[in-house]
Amino acid sequence: MASDKAYLDFILEQLSDLDGVTYRAMMGEYILYYRGRIFGGIYDDRFLVKITPSSQRIMPEAEREIPYDGAKEMLLADEVDNGQFLCQLVRSMYGELPEPKKRK
Repeated sequence: MASDKAYLDFILEQLSDLDGVTYRAMMGEYILYYRGRIFGGIYDDRFLVKITPSSQRIMPEAEREIPYDGAKEMLLADEVDNGQFLCQLVRSMYGELPEPKKRK
């Protein structure tokens, strides 16, 4: 099931206090970037973030979910109505996210 663009727009609005949040559409879903680093995505209208020490500390009770078959587990961010919380979450994760791979 593909994600609704309106849900993506809602999440982007919640993250609007962060400069540098972008996205890329991928097979009906959306991969989210913060300053060039992948931090999560919208999968089946669920906002999932990568598992990092910070995301686990900030959301210790978060459910672990698989975004699609064959993918690594991610954490479900269920406080999507709290933009301040989501911005704090993404900011705290940034230093723990891998650098983008260099293109050849």
